[in-house]
Amino acid sequence: MLKLGGMAGRNLWLADAMLLMVAVIWGSSYAVAKQALWFYPVLGFLAIRFGLTFILLLPQLRGEGRRAIRPGLPLGLVMLGIFLCETWGVMLTSASNAAFLISLCVVFTPFVEWAMLRQRPSNRLFAACALSLAGVWLLTGGMAMSLNLGDGLMLAAAVLRAVLVCLTRRLTADLEVPPLALTAVQSGVVASGCLLLGVSLPGGLPALPQSPAFWAATLYLVGFATLFALYVQNLALGRTSATRVSLLMGSEPLFGALIAGFWLGERLGLQGWIGGLLIMIATLGTLRLGRKDSPGVGEQHQRIAGREAVG
Repeated sequence: MLKLGGMAGRNLWLADAMLLMVAVIWGSSYAVAKQALWFYPVLGFLAIRFGLTFILLLPQLRGEGRRAIRPGLPLGLVMLGIFLCETWGVMLTSASNAAFLISLCVVFTPFVEWAMLRQRPSNRLFAACALSLAGVWLLTGGMAMSLNLGDGLMLAAAVLRAVLVCLTRRLTADLEVPPLALTAVQSGVVASGCLLLGVSLPGGLPALPQSPAFWAATLYLVGFATLFALYVQNLALGRTSATRVSLLMGSEPLFGALIAGFWLGERLGLQGWIGGLLIMIATLGTLRLGRKDSPGVGEQHQRIAGREAVG
């Protein structure tokens, strides 16, 4: 029993470390995507990004990977909504604001999880969510905060992210779904949806861009912000609660601000850095919360454990 408990603890910490790495990658994705959108429109950019992802992951849909098709289709539609809102949002607001506002999914997730999964988060997780919300409020200007259309789209994406996290657990709870196969189906849905929307617009999509900067940005997003990040998120959701996953990813806006400052020259004032510190405190606080804050996850652990060899 002690050996199993120690193994479960190590697996939980490994999932936490991987999720924090994803937070760094996704924090960088706003500046990278903003650069790519200088060369190509949103729908075409997303069709290329997720089309490449789908092609690379297509072999994962053989054999047991076919189990991912049924849950992957509705999850892909939600993900389509997320990336449409996120990508148009980051085009219409600053990369820093985009990173800050998307982190509000940290606040939305416990309530979506409670409504969809009937799992009431612990009071400590609610307190961490409140601390994250205070940090985001400071990062976006405090009392002087003003929201434009891009900011509104990022808020919509935050709500959809919370729904995606909870819906993933709900639809895959009793299935042995390989994470990469699930990512393949989701990517195929996003690519197909964007391509259909793009060609249906007057004038359709322009010719593919020739800029090396566009393709470098796109390949980075495919390899790291999509393939690696979505694989880690899908895998981690089998080991911990949706609320814990979202809170660990709550450090994303701080990394986003740092990278946007380095890459795009955006700068934060003292109030912004205080907000970032609050988010980091909330994020690190979640590392002290064990599985007792995640009802039902312990029961799933052994069922999910065999998923790694397939994924």
